Amino acid sequence: MKKHNSGFVNIVGRPNVGKSTLMNSLVGVRMSIITNKPQTTRHRIIGIVSDEDSQIVFSDTPGIIKDPAYKMQKAMNSFVEGSFEDADIMLFLTDPLERYEEDDPIIDKLKKVKVPIFLVINKIDLIKPEKLIKLLQLWSKRLEFAEIFPISALKKKNTKELVKFIIRYLPEGPVYYPKDQLTDKSERFFASEIIREKILMRYKQEIPYSCEVLIETYKVDPKRPLIRIRADIIVSRKTQKSIIIGKDGTTIRSLGIDSRKEIEKFTGKQVHLELHVRVKEGWRNDDDMLKNFGYKQS
Repeated sequence: MKKHNSGFVNIVGRPNVGKSTLMNSLVGVRMSIITNKPQTTRHRIIGIVSDEDSQIVFSDTPGIIKDPAYKMQKAMNSFVEGSFEDADIMLFLTDPLERYEEDDPIIDKLKKVKVPIFLVINKIDLIKPEKLIKLLQLWSKRLEFAEIFPISALKKKNTKELVKFIIRYLPEGPVYYPKDQLTDKSERFFASEIIREKILMRYKQEIPYSCEVLIETYKVDPKRPLIRIRADIIVSRKTQKSIIIGKDGTTIRSLGIDSRKEIEKFTGKQVHLELHVRVKEGWRNDDDMLKNFGYKQS
């Protein structure tokens, strides 16, 4: 029987370092939403890369939140905790501008990891070659890395080489998912994430962090390429609802148009999107609401 390598490769690092951009680049399809705001990724998202002889199951995680203020943020940290426990390979992503103290929780956790760790330095287009060499030397003294890869996830520089080396380190293993499957998440999940991405991009200050999106209905028309979606935007306060809706509903209409176009691009189908805003005070600390949003197990 022909040898088949497979395993779980988990991407960890601080918020806004480019984990989601890297994931999308490695899988070749949009898996994670990307904005320049921290805490964009809230869930653990799987992306699958398969060929005839191998299967890599990548996992994009939220950035570690040092002082979580809500149960939601604690749940996000638990996704990261799990990624240190079930990996065959760890990808530690950083960039030239980041500084880590010795007692940083990520460094502390990486020191206890028993599987190969790849140091992946992203955004190398922001640093001169001589400074990059010094940075590589500095990191190589701090932790024992199986491999060190300078990359640009956005420009897909060195990402193909990274995949080749990952395959070399993968253990022999089974096919965990069908070879044509790209993720374990549903289209319904990605529709909610796309809407949340547009909220992050459109609104300022606390608004995006006080919102979550719940897909109430997601119906695919059996007779034509059409999806009917009804989504609730959950906010913490009435004032936030007013801001989301905007004067005479103009802002939420624009949000709906942007979201619909992006969902259509993602699904390849025409979309009818209906958005509503609901106030649920304290939802970020509400166990039942967090279960509905997928932050906690039922």
